[in-house]
Amino acid sequence: MFGKKKDSPIELTKLSSLIAGNMEVMGDVHFLDGLRVDGHIRGNVLPRSGAKSLLVLSDQGSIHGNVSAYDAVINGTIVGDLEVAHFLELQASARVTGNISYRQLRMDCGASVEGKLTRLGDAEDASNVVELAATAAGGSK
Repeated sequence: MFGKKKDSPIELTKLSSLIAGNMEVMGDVHFLDGLRVDGHIRGNVLPRSGAKSLLVLSDQGSIHGNVSAYDAVINGTIVGDLEVAHFLELQASARVTGNISYRQLRMDCGASVEGKLTRLGDAEDASNVVELAATAAGGSK
């Protein structure tokens, strides 16, 4: 119960591209391997097909568009749908306004989601869909 924290199933060494904090990108972004976003994107963010991609969105970063990745660590703002094929980590400053589909999910206290959470692979089982419009905080709302 209070054991050692498990290692993350994400390979952080895959980060090969950066959208810096002083940048704003207008239009879709297609990436291979890993992408870190500290700036702002107004468009969809999509991996190249077949790639085990990693998206890291920092607490200063934002994306207004649909997002897809194999693995994702989100600590900024997404306004749009988010689909993560493998592992999704929503850190404390994450703000997602849109539907999320994922295979594995870790959500820290303070993260907020306004939309539906759907676990991939179980779309036919409606019991896996959760509608959220609250903050994951240390108490009940």
